[in-house]
Amino acid sequence: MTLEKIISNTIAFVKAELANAEGGHDWFHTLRVYNNSLLIAKKENVDVFVVQLGALLHDIADSKFHGGDETVGPKKAREFLFKQNVDSKVIEHVIQIIENISFKGGNEAQKFQSPELDVIQDADRLDAIGAIGIARTFNYGGFKNRPLYNPDIKPNLNMTKEEYKTSKAPTINHFYEKLLLLKDRMNTKTGKKIALERHRFMEDFLDQFYAEWRGEK
Repeated sequence: MTLEKIISNTIAFVKAELANAEGGHDWFHTLRVYNNSLLIAKKENVDVFVVQLGALLHDIADSKFHGGDETVGPKKAREFLFKQNVDSKVIEHVIQIIENISFKGGNEAQKFQSPELDVIQDADRLDAIGAIGIARTFNYGGFKNRPLYNPDIKPNLNMTKEEYKTSKAPTINHFYEKLLLLKDRMNTKTGKKIALERHRFMEDFLDQFYAEWRGEK
């Protein structure tokens, strides 16, 4: 099977798996991460095939929607790639990417490193910030029936992995607990450059949000 055919099959598989996914973690999120990964990869010394597969499969079964079970995604990806007769080393690399791409609250140590993971992680984090990041954040907050904002509930910047996964805090808190931290956690030059502009957009949004909240604008 050609590499092009494997990618084509992977796209069809991911589209089918995410057909009914929450709007911030659906096929279009995967497609944006895929496109951003290819953009960033142009200036990095990476295995583009691994980047393609890793980007397409990185959110195949997000643990947030599977009772916190982090084994579902890697298992689905492994079974699919095995059926496509993908080389075992490539499969293991992709699985490591899926297992280590997530933010996990920011205090969780990453157990695997590779240039390919760096590229996909940057692309995934870029989709969590800027205009789309804001839209995804409030979409998920609504999905979880969280309040927009509560001045009496302060952001928790020292959450454990478990606290992060089970948090029910207002959506605005997520900006401080994750989104505004991502700019300084980008891996590549391209990722850092794009993140800077998106970060500024979020800061402007928050300024406007608070002004409107206080009835100043």
